[in-house]
Amino acid sequence: MSTGFRGKTHIDIYDRAVREEWAQRFGVSEERLRKAVTIVGSRITSVAAYLDKPAS
Repeated sequence: MSTGFRGKTHIDIYDRAVREEWAQRFGVSEERLRKAVTIVGSRITSVAAYLDKPAS
């Protein structure tokens, strides 16, 4: 994970680089990541729980 993402609590779904980084980190497509954010919000821990993936 890029050092610029450390300490962040939310995923900026509108930032392409951030979206790509988190999709890769969670092992999901960007589309699935976008849908998860739409459903549970942009908090990293919420998205991770929804995707059943570790947040860190």
